[in-house]
Amino acid sequence: MSTEDVEVRRSTRRRRTVSARREGGRVVVLIPASMSRAEERKWVERMLTKLKAGESRRRPSDDDLLRRAADLSERYLGGHARPRSIRWVSNQRSRWGSCTPADGSIRISDRLQGMPSYVVDYVILHELAHLLVAGHNRDFWTLLRSYPKLERARGFLDGVALARGLDIADDADEGDDDASVADATA
Repeated sequence: MSTEDVEVRRSTRRRRTVSARREGGRVVVLIPASMSRAEERKWVERMLTKLKAGESRRRPSDDDLLRRAADLSERYLGGHARPRSIRWVSNQRSRWGSCTPADGSIRISDRLQGMPSYVVDYVILHELAHLLVAGHNRDFWTLLRSYPKLERARGFLDGVALARGLDIADDADEGDDDASVADATA
């Protein structure tokens, strides 16, 4: 990140703490007013590194998604679901994710970027399960039951959908072939 993307704000009220956050297209680093220019440079660099690390955890790359999918498949599906590709897409407005079992591809809506990792993991796991079971029948949901945060993640996505005034799936539909939170309009 170049220095013109960074704004340093000094505060007389701040004694020891340093923090950083994004505001629009720039990074704002808040430091104590008493800090020297050399300390400022050191802390700006440190905070940019820390901010970038946090963002990459919340917004993994496509390669990170593939590694994450392999790990989730191994942990919860016995390694049986092996996608050929998994990537973020920006054209999914009515789904959290989608899968094409014929070619082993998974697409994850970029609207999930920044959501808690257990929610992203659930959607990835949901799509991985579709590599093994096409519909949303009892066999499909049985595969997902091993994920310990299944209900929490589904509830989170229901809340997001509700807040946006969109349709949400009903838990009673778990035996149906048509219902799922990962495919809910949101």
